[in-house]
Amino acid sequence: MKKLSAKIKLGFDFLGLALYAFAGLGIEGIYVYLIEPMIYGGPMEEWTVSQSILHWIITCITWGVVALLLAKISKKKYSFDLFVKNNSEIKVWQWLCTLLCVILILFIMYRDWNGFKPYIEYQRLGLPKFIFQYIYYAFETILFMLILIFGQKACEAWFQKENIPYGGIIVVVTWGLVHILTKGSLMVGILSATVGFSYGVVYLLLNRDIKKTYIVLFIMFAI
Repeated sequence: MKKLSAKIKLGFDFLGLALYAFAGLGIEGIYVYLIEPMIYGGPMEEWTVSQSILHWIITCITWGVVALLLAKISKKKYSFDLFVKNNSEIKVWQWLCTLLCVILILFIMYRDWNGFKPYIEYQRLGLPKFIFQYIYYAFETILFMLILIFGQKACEAWFQKENIPYGGIIVVVTWGLVHILTKGSLMVGILSATVGFSYGVVYLLLNRDIKKTYIVLFIMFAI
């Protein structure tokens, strides 16, 4: 009974870390809707190039600090080191399935954007904003990857199964749900669920290797 209680508590602890990562992403909303409009005298759509770049820099610094704090808490309090090297071999079939996931999401993104996302964003933003937008994406990937990893650990503690992509489901109902609500479309909801679940699948296919997972998730998200 004590063992079961400890596992349930551990699950909630890791879910808490996942929700802290989610809250870290939400800090940007405070900047965008409360603080920066007062400083710049208008909403985000009216900001200058310099103001937009400064916003992305501040957001990236904030997200970086949140990620580092969560990694330290995970290691110190729960003995879960995110950066421990995983030496288990990734088999050919795992790489092939990962590639299929990447192709699926890139196809979805291409259809959703009506073209190649980076090219469209480059045309819309111009070079300076485009560069900082993608640095911003790099930091955003870190935090939603932490939602995925901690969410996976939480559900594994509860359900004692390690081959189900729980983390992808947690991403869908947190980070993905925000995108659904802000877009207000059933199709966006379906796409967000597909994308989020695929992230969880990729994490397991890559044997929970955080470095490889990060690279693949960034490609899936940003491109």
